[in-house]
Amino acid sequence: MINLLPPEVKQDYAYALRNTVLRRWIVACIFGLVGLGFIATYGLATLQHSTTTYHDKVVATQTALTSQKINQTEAQVKDITGNLKLVVKVLSKEVLFSKLLKQIATVTPSKAILNNLQINQTTGAIDITAAATDYATATQVQVNLQDPKNQIFSKADIVSISCLTNAPDPNYPCVAHIRALFGSTNPYLFINNKDS
Repeated sequence: MINLLPPEVKQDYAYALRNTVLRRWIVACIFGLVGLGFIATYGLATLQHSTTTYHDKVVATQTALTSQKINQTEAQVKDITGNLKLVVKVLSKEVLFSKLLKQIATVTPSKAILNNLQINQTTGAIDITAAATDYATATQVQVNLQDPKNQIFSKADIVSISCLTNAPDPNYPCVAHIRALFGSTNPYLFINNKDS
C-alpha cells in the first residue's frame, strides 16, 4: 500500500506515536516510583516497629535486673570471693604440728633427739635444733629431713653443726642447727591435708 499522506501529516503521526510510547513509559515510571515509595515506607515502618520492640525489651530487662538488685549481688559475690581467697591464703600457711612432729620423729635417726623447733614467719621455714651422738648422725638428720620420699620439706640446709667435748648432755655432744623450707605439696600444711 502506498502512503499518499503529505509529509507534515506523516511527521505528526510519527510524533503522536512517540508521545504515546513516552506517555506509557512515564506512567510505568510513576507506578514504579509509587511502588518503590510503598516498599521504602513499609521497610521504614517495620524497622521502626522492630526498634521500638527491642527498646521496650531492653528497658524491661534493665528494670528486671534493677529490681533483682544485680549490682548488690555482684558486690556481695566479690566480697565473698575476696574473703575465700584470704581464708585460703591463711590456711595455706597453717601447719598441722601434731602430724609434722610425728613425721619428723619418725625420720630422726636413732642416735639423735630433737631439742627445738622455731618457726620463721617471714620465709615459711622452720628452724630445727637436734642433738646427736656424733657428727655423722647430725648430718644424717638433715639428709632425712630433705629426702623427697619423706614429704616433709622441699629443702633442708645445715646452718651449723658443733660437737663439744664438754657438752651439757654427754650422751649427745653434737648439736645441729637446720633450716627447712616447707614444700607446696607438703601434707602437713592445713590446706594440703585431705582429712581437714
